[in-house]
Amino acid sequence: MNELPLGWLFTLLGLLILFSAFFSSSETGMLSLNRFRLKHLANEGHRGAKLAQRLLKKPETLISVILIGNNLVNIAAASLATVIAIRLMPGNQDLALAASTVVLTFVVLIFAEVTPKTLAQRHPERISFIAAYPLRVFATLLAPAVWLVNHIVKAIFWLMRVGHRKASSESISPEELKTIVYESSATLPQDKQSMLLGILELENVTVDDIMVPRNEVAGIDMEGTVEEIADSIRQTEYTRFPLYKGDVDKVIGILHIRDAAEFLYADSPSKVMLTKAAKDPYFVPEGTRLHTQLMNFQSQQLRMALVVDEYGDIQGLVTLEDLLEEIVGEFTTDQANSNKEVHPQRDGSYVIDGTASIRDINKLLNWDLPTDGPKTLNGLILEQVEAIPDANLSLKIGNYLIEILQINDNAVIAARLTSLELE
Repeated sequence: MNELPLGWLFTLLGLLILFSAFFSSSETGMLSLNRFRLKHLANEGHRGAKLAQRLLKKPETLISVILIGNNLVNIAAASLATVIAIRLMPGNQDLALAASTVVLTFVVLIFAEVTPKTLAQRHPERISFIAAYPLRVFATLLAPAVWLVNHIVKAIFWLMRVGHRKASSESISPEELKTIVYESSATLPQDKQSMLLGILELENVTVDDIMVPRNEVAGIDMEGTVEEIADSIRQTEYTRFPLYKGDVDKVIGILHIRDAAEFLYADSPSKVMLTKAAKDPYFVPEGTRLHTQLMNFQSQQLRMALVVDEYGDIQGLVTLEDLLEEIVGEFTTDQANSNKEVHPQRDGSYVIDGTASIRDINKLLNWDLPTDGPKTLNGLILEQVEAIPDANLSLKIGNYLIEILQINDNAVIAARLTSLELE
């Protein structure tokens, strides 16, 4: 090598630095690839993606190939730089060695480490899909060395009592999937993002959270007169409603409004017309997850269910529409009707009915009232004070100030809520 011209030596050194940059960028690029996008591109038939995916299936082999190649070229570059330095400063070898070490370290750091790795981190696909082809060739050429290195490493792990690496799984949890959906806001429309998050949230929400409470269930009492029943049907705003005898717990069927036509227009209407037209009630236990209930509605081909507790007492009513609204949002565009339980005040506070659902309050006002206990505002207040409170009592829950305005029948009818975060 001492006989080679300096020009050749500098050229060879430059090639070694380029090889070092290639191995450095390949390592960063491969490890920075989005595995899910990589799988998508591979399924679409992208050749570079397929090859990169094949290499990443054996990460130990890939890392060994890259590190062996990188160390070989770096050591060769260091030796060559020493030769060049000695040729340039023949009279002072110590200075030549020091100079070659400092200069080569700076050159390798800038041109073979920081620059290529930063570039690969910014454009991992562009770098990795091109690098995959030469890496496959290097994997074949360096196979004996890779085999030897990997077995030595395994022996070291065995001596250190380090267990085997667990097989990696490409599956992701619902929480991780939510994060992916959140992070895709730049490319995913807001309405689609909300729908996806709504679907993922079904697993954490139960029928108790969205049901119409028992005291708000609108049904038809079959113990009334025929005229009273007919008036109730004509005045109802619902398509389906339960029929019961005297008490909601005594439901005898679910009636669709179209099936009441014969009763309404008959010359001699009778209650039997309604009971024959009604379908058997469908009951679900409280605490049923919404994703389970959605499948139940689909399998049973039903759109309404009555929620019962462990004693069989009816706690409320849930419909398919209520469940779908958790995914796509409110169907109604009548804001006055949808917000009828929440009344904004000029001072920034809100007068809210005690029967209002805490989840609905949080969604409407973008608040964070606790939802892991009672489902209604009345229940939340009673849980906090642990007694039947007096009117005008004030309490603080988290960052929210609550003033009780009206109490009736041992329940909070209305309360004023103020978010302290706004102050």
